Amino acid sequence: MLVKTYAAALQGINAITVTVETVLQPGVMFCIVGLPDTSVKESQERVRAAITQSGFKLPRLSTVINLAPADVRKEGSAYDLPIAVSLLVGSGLITAPELDKYMIMGELSLDGSVMPVKGVLPMAIEARARGFKGIIVPSANATEAAVVNRLEVYGVDNLRQVSDFLQNPSALQPTVVDTRAEFAAASGHFDFDFSEVKGQENVKRAFEVAVAGGHNILLIGAPGSGKSMMAKRLPSIMPPLTLGEALETTKIHSVAGKLPRGSRLMTVRPFRAPHHTISPVAMVGGGSHPLPGEISLAHNGILFLDEFPEFPRSVLEVLRQPLEDRFISVSRARYQVDYPAGFMLVASMNPCPCGYYTHPTKKCTCAPGAVSRYMSRISGPLLDRIDIHVEIMPVPFDKLAESRPGEPSADIRERVVRAREIQARRYAGEPGIHCNAQITPKLQTRYCALTPEAMAILKRAMEKNDMSARAYDRILKVARTIADLDGAENIGPQHISEAVNYRSLDRGGWGNTF
Repeated sequence: MLVKTYAAALQGINAITVTVETVLQPGVMFCIVGLPDTSVKESQERVRAAITQSGFKLPRLSTVINLAPADVRKEGSAYDLPIAVSLLVGSGLITAPELDKYMIMGELSLDGSVMPVKGVLPMAIEARARGFKGIIVPSANATEAAVVNRLEVYGVDNLRQVSDFLQNPSALQPTVVDTRAEFAAASGHFDFDFSEVKGQENVKRAFEVAVAGGHNILLIGAPGSGKSMMAKRLPSIMPPLTLGEALETTKIHSVAGKLPRGSRLMTVRPFRAPHHTISPVAMVGGGSHPLPGEISLAHNGILFLDEFPEFPRSVLEVLRQPLEDRFISVSRARYQVDYPAGFMLVASMNPCPCGYYTHPTKKCTCAPGAVSRYMSRISGPLLDRIDIHVEIMPVPFDKLAESRPGEPSADIRERVVRAREIQARRYAGEPGIHCNAQITPKLQTRYCALTPEAMAILKRAMEKNDMSARAYDRILKVARTIADLDGAENIGPQHISEAVNYRSLDRGGWGNTF
């Protein structure tokens, strides 16, 4: 007897439908074909034990299971449940008149319990796209799948529940989630707020400008000056996630297995802060079983690299392409996958090995030339992709002792959103351009018009500080964002002056200790 059940396989952050074809005939052979990996091949023992422990007695029959399409590698244990269902139906132990209307995914424990799997959200999206009536998933994954509308989602705890449901659809009620209402209610809640930060007004302003224009930012300051503390508060001033962005971000984290049980849509932009011992593969993604890396997990959010020069050169250089293209293509001998990587880079570093090169009271103890060698760990092409450099000074005691709270994140966020709305209208006819940080030299000419006074200030600053052509482009982009925050049509002198101050590392002689 031939039985077909339907499952899904992950490719990148998307899923494709997999047909589980099962043939039972006289004999004792058990074979799984269709390019399964080791975990899929091992499902034979898990499935037999789960069926037995659920109260069923499988007849001794030769079994051939084909996972189609056969040229796509099947990985993981999520095929246990559809294989078990196909064996039960094919053996005549249960009847399932509407079996072809459901996609089924889940890992089986030896006692028949259904364990959670990763990647359920893209699987549910694929099920709806293919016209399935519903999807049967582990209970722990039900709310994750239920964010997909126009699809019935049934969460199950054990194999017996699945068999009862297939024979009597009224035995289970679908999981229902009001996605839009829950998304609206949950968005805007943050663990950290800028009102908790004492002093550092210039850094807060730099963060506001960076977020308003989508600019990458580098923080330079002595240990204990508050670099990491302030970076953790950046998500609280970023524009709220749209429903589409939230869905895409949740898909990535679902595929990577980073969603906690019972989770729904992500409502806060991700903040990823990998340690400087990270490998290039962990940063970009891939591996023997391809998974998204840190740059993809930071998609639509922030990638924070603390102690920037301490990262291996090979890790830092892989950031260059995704910073420009906003996606990463991982190519290996066995596969090729594309992952989104549209993140805002926030990096922090000490100005020198000892950390006190720019400290107002503590003396730098580094040898001559040590500052330049320390900075050379970051390549020019990578620095070229960082628009804002900010020096951070320690907060004086008087500021730390103040009881008055600082400006709350909600107020800063409101100004950021207004600036982003201006940019959205400006670049509505420019495909792939969403903010000032992404504009090309051609668009700079069109949208970054300077007043004569602003042009004169820029010329003097570049000549005085011996700045490069690289700095010129970055200054224009940042000045455009500052003008948007002011609601100005053209870039004025005050906008250029502020933008010039955000190019600390481009000043001639910075870090020269000879």
